[in-house]
Amino acid sequence: MILGDDARVALYYAPASDDPLAQAAATWYAAYPAVTEDARHYGFHATLKPPMRLRPGVTWQDVLAAAEAIAAAVPRFPLPPLMVADILGFLALRETSPCPPLQAFADACIAGADHLRAPPDAAELARRRHAGLSAAARANLLRWGYPYAFATWFFHMTLTRRLDAMEAATLQPAAAAHFAAALAEPRAVAALSLFVQPAAGEPFRAVERVPLADPAD
Repeated sequence: MILGDDARVALYYAPASDDPLAQAAATWYAAYPAVTEDARHYGFHATLKPPMRLRPGVTWQDVLAAAEAIAAAVPRFPLPPLMVADILGFLALRETSPCPPLQAFADACIAGADHLRAPPDAAELARRRHAGLSAAARANLLRWGYPYAFATWFFHMTLTRRLDAMEAATLQPAAAAHFAAALAEPRAVAALSLFVQPAAGEPFRAVERVPLADPAD
């Protein structure tokens, strides 16, 4: 794969295409296009290493090698049951109990792929430096180009844009019902997904799933 200068790469958790959760997300996005435009643009996922432009000279093979190195050091692990939650007005899927392996996976992606990342320009920093960031989040933004890393990271799979109270009152129970069957099935975090935005403004697309390591016997 040849990446253009404007391309961005992201490291995500995303269910496999044949997972009922992925299928439920696709039908949810199709049923509610007016409130899912941004979520559809980025693809159904939980962010591990956020979208980044690459340093000059970094190739797709470099990205793939970094992802393979991260994945080789992270054994597959069970994903806690998920639920539909309101996160500052957005609907998203969140885990129902703490999951240290999930945090460790995100930490490994933030640190293990950072040598690929071009520093954000002033416009990107200004866009992310919104009011309400904690001191730790501001420090992460400067060091890692993203506020939500390590202690400030949290798992979420976005389902909507920010909703007003009336929208939320209708859509949160609708989402809970829509995803109930898929969320009732157990699943594991078994791969690191690489998503690519080929050029500015284009949607992200899944291009590679890198298997995680086999758990130790």
